Amino acid sequence: MRFAAGSPWIIVLLGLFLSMVSCGAPRCLWERPTDARGLSRHHASCHFYKKSTALASQKRLERAKEAVSAHLTRNSTSHGSTHPQAGRSTVDHHSDISKSVNPLHMWGRPRPIAPRQSLAMHRPGSAFRVFSDSSLAASESRADLRCCPPEIPQHVDVEMDINGGDGVDDFHVEQARPRRRIPRHFEDMESSEGDLNYSDNANALSPLQDLPAPPAQSRIRRVLLTLRDTMRTTYNSFGLCRLYPRRPSFEPNKFVPSSLLAQTCPAASQGSDSLPEVSPPPYPFPNMTLYRLMSWMNTGSNRVSETKVAALVNDVILADDFDREHLMGFSVKKNLRELDADESGKKIAFPDDWIETSVTIDIPIRSKEDGPRPYTIPGFHYRPLIEVLRAAFADAQAAAFHLFPFKHIWKDPLDNHEERVYDELYTSDAWLEAQDSLHKLPKEFGCSLERVIAGFMLFSDATHLANFGTAKAWPLYVYFGNLTKYVRSSPTSGSCHLVGFLPSLPDNIKDILSNLPRMSKSGMASLHTHCRRELFHACWDILLDEDFLYAYRHGIVLKCADGIMRRVFPRIFTYSADYPEKALIATIKDMGLCPCPRCLTPKGLFNCLGLVRDMKSRINTLRVYAVANVIKARQFIFTLGNTVDGAKVEDALGEGSWVAVLNRFAYKLGPLGLDPFRMLVVDLMHECELGTWKALFTHLMRLLYSLPEGVRLIAIFDSRFRQVPTFGNGVIRKFANNTSEMKRLAARDFENILQCAIPVFEGLLPPDHDAAVQSLLYHFAQWHALAKLRIHTDSTLLFLEETFKRLSKKLRMFRDHTCAAFKTVELPKETSARQKRSTQRSETNTGSTESTGPREKKLNLSTYKFHAMGDYMRTIRIFGTTDSFTTQIGELAHRALKAFYPLTSKLDTPAQLAKHERRRRVLRRVAEAGGIPPSISQLPIDTPSSGNHHHIASSRNHPVALFTFLREHNNDPALKKFIPKLKDHILYRLRKLDVTYCDFTFSDEERRSVIIPNDTIYSVQMMQVHYTTYDMRREYDTVNPRTHPHVMVLSGETAPEHPYWYAQVLGIYHMDTWVNEGVQPVKEHLEVLWVRWLAPIRNHKSGVNHSRLPKIAFVEESDADAFGFLDPGQVIRGAHLIPAFNSGRGVSSLRHGRSLARPGEELDDWEAYYAGIFVDRDMFMRYTHFGVGHPAMLRRITRHCESVAIGGVQGNVTGTSETDVGDNTHYDLGDERCDDIEDEEDEDESEEVSDEELDELELENAEDIDSDEDGEEDEDDFADHLSF
Repeated sequence: MRFAAGSPWIIVLLGLFLSMVSCGAPRCLWERPTDARGLSRHHASCHFYKKSTALASQKRLERAKEAVSAHLTRNSTSHGSTHPQAGRSTVDHHSDISKSVNPLHMWGRPRPIAPRQSLAMHRPGSAFRVFSDSSLAASESRADLRCCPPEIPQHVDVEMDINGGDGVDDFHVEQARPRRRIPRHFEDMESSEGDLNYSDNANALSPLQDLPAPPAQSRIRRVLLTLRDTMRTTYNSFGLCRLYPRRPSFEPNKFVPSSLLAQTCPAASQGSDSLPEVSPPPYPFPNMTLYRLMSWMNTGSNRVSETKVAALVNDVILADDFDREHLMGFSVKKNLRELDADESGKKIAFPDDWIETSVTIDIPIRSKEDGPRPYTIPGFHYRPLIEVLRAAFADAQAAAFHLFPFKHIWKDPLDNHEERVYDELYTSDAWLEAQDSLHKLPKEFGCSLERVIAGFMLFSDATHLANFGTAKAWPLYVYFGNLTKYVRSSPTSGSCHLVGFLPSLPDNIKDILSNLPRMSKSGMASLHTHCRRELFHACWDILLDEDFLYAYRHGIVLKCADGIMRRVFPRIFTYSADYPEKALIATIKDMGLCPCPRCLTPKGLFNCLGLVRDMKSRINTLRVYAVANVIKARQFIFTLGNTVDGAKVEDALGEGSWVAVLNRFAYKLGPLGLDPFRMLVVDLMHECELGTWKALFTHLMRLLYSLPEGVRLIAIFDSRFRQVPTFGNGVIRKFANNTSEMKRLAARDFENILQCAIPVFEGLLPPDHDAAVQSLLYHFAQWHALAKLRIHTDSTLLFLEETFKRLSKKLRMFRDHTCAAFKTVELPKETSARQKRSTQRSETNTGSTESTGPREKKLNLSTYKFHAMGDYMRTIRIFGTTDSFTTQIGELAHRALKAFYPLTSKLDTPAQLAKHERRRRVLRRVAEAGGIPPSISQLPIDTPSSGNHHHIASSRNHPVALFTFLREHNNDPALKKFIPKLKDHILYRLRKLDVTYCDFTFSDEERRSVIIPNDTIYSVQMMQVHYTTYDMRREYDTVNPRTHPHVMVLSGETAPEHPYWYAQVLGIYHMDTWVNEGVQPVKEHLEVLWVRWLAPIRNHKSGVNHSRLPKIAFVEESDADAFGFLDPGQVIRGAHLIPAFNSGRGVSSLRHGRSLARPGEELDDWEAYYAGIFVDRDMFMRYTHFGVGHPAMLRRITRHCESVAIGGVQGNVTGTSETDVGDNTHYDLGDERCDDIEDEEDEDESEEVSDEELDELELENAEDIDSDEDGEEDEDDFADHLSF
């Protein structure tokens, strides 16, 4: 085929050729037209690229050494007799220095010292480095560089600098001086004015970039012309920008200047649709005294706490308008009646007030002649959804609503590549798709208003209202996704809209069912379940009324916070509930053959968790409502008299575990675009913490009990958990009870157990199984940490996907190898509960009773909750991060109802709860109308400062006279050279020396020049360290030498193998001091931390590759830097160090006896600790290089440590093999439910599901993917980049 010159085909081919991107690594043939993201993904899994990168780094280091050696030769020749080694060869000079300089006194970064027990060859009085030999050799070569004169060329890359240009140290060397343990300088990131870009300062932003229109396709069958005014903001200091598909006309964060907003909306008219005017306080009371008192009473708390008493005094009694005369003849009931009714005796009417109605369902009676029997359930209390929407847009919080969705784009400052950021619902694909679909609809006749979306997020969950008794409620909450999740997640923010109390079937319905003809016992249970489903969807049939459907189709005109009229369309995005309620919403059988509410994956395939067939099945078999089958089945039931679970009904419903109940979401909103199954999002709290993790933890307890000394091991297990230190403000609480008994544990308790389980379980199982359990716990904790992140990027989602694959493999190996080696039976509490249930059944049934002994129990992975773990990646890409729709938000909303319940008469509970909710809502609106600030009980407590790195009180209540202090603790090794070290630290701080390169000491004369008035410093008990989290929030940690003494700082190593150093804070001091150098001294106020250093243990491998936590130990007291002083400004944040219980206690690092370095009356120390990297979200992200809000320097060091671990830990350049014990053995799964899949790795990467296919959810079109039915897919090497 020939092409003429200038033919468009030649231009197309030339463009494809020029857009081809290759790997660039030797022997790698990968080449295809792609973008930078595809190239980065390929580099993450390319063995050739990793090998070439590691070899290139080694070659650069060798060239640097050769350049330094050549320079030493020139210097030895040019200096002649002035150089101590003049006339000798460069090689001799180099070797002499290497031999003469003691490793403890080499100039450069200090090397941590391992405890005695971790050293293979230890001699008394000797000291060893913790890091590997390759690191030692590199550091020695750098020490030699510092012996050179300062004329060393600055362009020689001799330090493999990871800090972006520190260069070679330039000190004049006179003699070998001891080194110090000084961490690297740390500067946290803070939000600046430029990050906010206030609209009243339009010049602060450079012009925004309008994106070009997409290129036209070569073949187009139908042309659809869409005009878009896209807009892209500039990057802020974190590297974030917004990509608006359409230029917004309102932006609540003032991120976009007002001059660049769209100006196409008409102003509000006088006849706008709004709520009735609310009078300011003291309405509806006669005076402000009664108003304040009744507002205090209705704050939603039934307990007189310290905070509530303080609010009574400050908000009521001490108010300027308080008058005791107004309280004469005061009556609570009278004033409550005034709150419920105005002066004329009429109720204060709001359109969104509560409505009480009855719900009628049809009960099939199995008769062809007689129709179904109607049954009415009274007491359904609800608020119309459209009126709730109107009230929300008229509320003060509407000023914070995001009406225009956008994409969050992050430019990584490390390499300037761009990634998509997933955080809020209004930045998700679901909202962007809904907005795009909305603009494709024809406009209403004669309406030119802007069309925006109100995002409904539904929560419902039945809850007990009291600790004792049977009182319960089934509330339904609505949140608006237009509001940021950081506000929605606060139970006191007022963003929760209680819209209904779903009724339950009354007990007397059993009397009706039992009197039906031809009704068996099993048939009555099935019919009762059917009626419960019918009642739930009948309630939703009332909630989804004609007004809501009209607004869903045509929108309603509302005045927004900026005074502009817009047409608002309600859209339901998510419905958060536990699994039984999800099955109720999806109208499927609870734990049927296809139990997943989102897909039709059969339960028999759940065993293939994480495999290719499992991932394909989730996408290819998404649920589509079978409305025709349901209608046909209902005809069999209500017309032909068949039972609800009969064979004809089951055949009519077909596969999919459907039930014969009409799904009101699919029936009413399905034609309008709602997917009633996609909205049933994953639930981390119920499905993981109270589901999969609880099941795994329970089985681990069974394993311990099954061992020969099981009772003793359980006692050791409980003892270890009681010794786990607390962390943060309730982040890790004290494990006071026996953890193994699992008594009255909430979701947060199981979360804490998971975060601290690795050190506790270590050494309790036999060695060959202990390693497998350690690896499993690490991967589970890592998956849990990633799944609950508040902000995701493309990289973290890829990391989550790879972690899920590894975790699913570990779970199957654990089940088929470790669990198969033990005979596990029920726990004592499980046996007792089963016997209790059996006794209750035997009282009503004369049949035979069950056996009283414990039954055999096995780990079951074929459950929906394990299956749901594979849906997190897709859900986050569609709806944003899981913290936005977790059921924990709904659980927190239950607190208000539980506080109202003691104030009721316990009769007609839903009606009284609705009345209390209305009172609080009315008072809040009245307060907003009058501009009254919220009560002090509703203000945030301990709000972290956004300006300061730390806060230390300036109190002088605890003076410390230095010499008296030293005399009182004369024999304490922790106080060795206390004053010289303190004065050295002061000199560094006052002279503003670069502490990063502090390779020299001060003379006694210089120390004597440091003046501390009266030789007195002042001790305080607490320090707050403020930091910016990975999701760009300001938080703080509290450091207390007695309760939370551990902190983390940046490693001072030039080429660290671990990014952090750790220290135990022994004292927090501040003082006035100055240096007397013959000039007018300037008094300065200094704050210092007296610390005891900990160092990473040599040869301990940690990270993803090795599935182990970082292990550290105290530096030996023989090291001069075992104790020292630290600038509080160098502290990154507090650290959670968990004792390595299996290593025991000892005196390797500090002699036996009492010391200020040991808390309480302890005489020894734990030999080692594990760094709790999973203690919270931000802590975990600090051990990866994915934190958007973390400084680039910290992320660069972390990434460097990961590359060091990959390239040099075991001499493995590719770093693709894991080192878990027991992982090198192939196990036969022997599971007939998953065909003949074997647990061995397949090296053919063609079996992998590509990221593009998972991103676009188009696995059904991937015909070129061949899945090997006889093996698992090969694990991607992406996680190897995260090992350190």
